[in-house]
Amino acid sequence: MRMELVTSEEMRTIDAGTIEEVGIPQEALMENAGRAVAEEARRFAEATGKGTDFGWLILVGKGNNGGDGLVCARHLRDMGCRVAVLYAEPPERMRGAAALQRDIASRLGIPARLYAEPGQDADAGWFAGFDGLIDALLGTGSAGEPRPPYAALIEASLGSGLPVVAVDIPSGLNADTGAVAKACIRAKVTVALAYAKRGLHQHQGAEYAGEVVVRPIGIPADAAERAGVQTYLLNAESLQAKLGLSFPLPRREDSHKGTYGHVLVAAGSALMSGAGLLSARAALRAGSGLVSWAQPAAAAPGLRGFAPEIMLRAIPDEGAGEWRQVKPERLADAAEGADALVVGPGMGRWAGDGAWLRTVLERVQAPVLVDADALNMIADAGRHPGVWPRREAPTVITPHPGEMARLAGLTVPEAQRDRIGLARDYAARHGVTVVLKGARTVVASPDGRAFVNTTGNPGMATGGAGDALAGVIGSLLGQGLDALEAAACGVYWHGLAGDRAAALRPQAASLIAGDIIEAL
Repeated sequence: MRMELVTSEEMRTIDAGTIEEVGIPQEALMENAGRAVAEEARRFAEATGKGTDFGWLILVGKGNNGGDGLVCARHLRDMGCRVAVLYAEPPERMRGAAALQRDIASRLGIPARLYAEPGQDADAGWFAGFDGLIDALLGTGSAGEPRPPYAALIEASLGSGLPVVAVDIPSGLNADTGAVAKACIRAKVTVALAYAKRGLHQHQGAEYAGEVVVRPIGIPADAAERAGVQTYLLNAESLQAKLGLSFPLPRREDSHKGTYGHVLVAAGSALMSGAGLLSARAALRAGSGLVSWAQPAAAAPGLRGFAPEIMLRAIPDEGAGEWRQVKPERLADAAEGADALVVGPGMGRWAGDGAWLRTVLERVQAPVLVDADALNMIADAGRHPGVWPRREAPTVITPHPGEMARLAGLTVPEAQRDRIGLARDYAARHGVTVVLKGARTVVASPDGRAFVNTTGNPGMATGGAGDALAGVIGSLLGQGLDALEAAACGVYWHGLAGDRAAALRPQAASLIAGDIIEAL
C-alpha cells in the first residue's frame, strides 16, 4: 500500500507527468482505474453474500471521474453483475477519455438514463431494484458545494439507503482538507486511485470515506516523490521507509539504564498531580532508563511512594507548593544533565507565566516537549515579540484542537478546517515539531514533512491520555530520537497501545489513561 497522501494539485501534477513524460495514455490510466473500482465493488458484494447477484447503479458525472465509473460499469457487467448507468448531466457534455468510455458503454448496450431533479420527472424510482451505488460523480478537482443537479442526486442517493463505493473520493468531500459539503456522499468503501488523497484521512473526511483502499493504476511508484509530496500515513511501514525506525524499537544486549536516557517531567500541581504522574509513568513504560518527576518542594512530600520507580525532584519554592513560586532558573538548573524535559501538563496558570516559560525554554539545553498549560502560556503571551526563542535543541509541541486554535489565533472550527496545512505552517514558522492531536493526529516537522496517524480509537478521548502521550514522546526524545522521529513514533505507539487496551475492555468508553500506559 502506498503511504503518500496527496493534494488535488499534486495529483494533477502526477497525472500530467505520467501522461506527458512517461507516455502512458490517459485512456490506459482510466481503464486501470475503472477495473480497480470494479474489483473492489465485487469484493464488497461478495462480503454481503450476494456476489454477482448484486445490482449496481453507477452514478456518472461529466468529468474523468465519470469516465472511471463507466469503465467500472463495463467490468462489473463482465463479472456477471447487473449494472446500469445514471448520468447526472446529458452524456454529450463529456469530453476526451470520458467521452470515449461513454461511447463504448453505449455501443455495448449498458442500460443508461439521465437523472432529473425532483419535480422535473414523474419517475422517482431511480434506485429501485439495485443493491448498491458506485459514486463516480465528482472527482478531486471539485470544491465547495456541489451545484445542481449533483447536489440533488447526492441527496437522493443518501435517501436511498443503499451502500456506496466511491471512485477516488466521495462526491462533496474536499480532497485536500476533508471538509464536507452539505450534500456529500457517505461511502462504505472509497477506492483511492494511485494515492490516497489528504481529505480521506482528515477531520470529517475519514468518517465519510469509510474503508479507504488504495489501488495502483499504472502510475510509476516514484511519481509522488518526484512531485515533491511530503505527507504520509503514519504506520509501521512509513516509520521504517521514511524515518528508518523499526517498530518496536530494538534494545541492545549490552545496555544499562543510562543507555536509554533520563527524562525530567515538570508537570502536575496540587489540584492536578495526576497529570505529572501519568506523564512520568508513560515515560518509564516507553523505555526511559531514568525518569524524574519535578514538583514544587512543598508539594513533593505528599507525592512520595506514588510510583517507586520514579525519582521525585523537589524544586525550591516559597512554601505553597505551587509552580508560580518556583523560579524558572531553578527548573532549568534541575534539567541540567537530563536528556529531555517534559513541561506543562497540569501545571496551572499564573500571572507572568509566559515570561516564566520563556526563561525555561531559553536556558534548558536538552530537547523539550511543551504540552497543556505550557501551550496556553505561549498562546496568551504570543502577542509579545520574541515569545518563541529559537532553540538549538529540538522542541516538540502537542496541542489539542483548542490549544492549536489559541496558538494560531483561530477559532476551533478554523483550526480543524485544514489540520495538515495548519500544523505544517506553524511548524515551519516557529521551528518546532507539531503534534496536532485528535482523530487522525497530525505530526508536522519544520522541514515540511507531515504524517497522519492511523492508530487510536474514540475510547482514548479520556482525561490523561494526552499526558501519557507527552510522556511517551518525551521518553523517545531522551532516548536520542530526533524531534520528528520521537513525535511520529510516539504518536503511533500511543495510539497502538490505546487500540490494544480497548480490545481488552468490554467497550471502548471504559478506557482510561492508565490502561493506555499499561498497554505500551
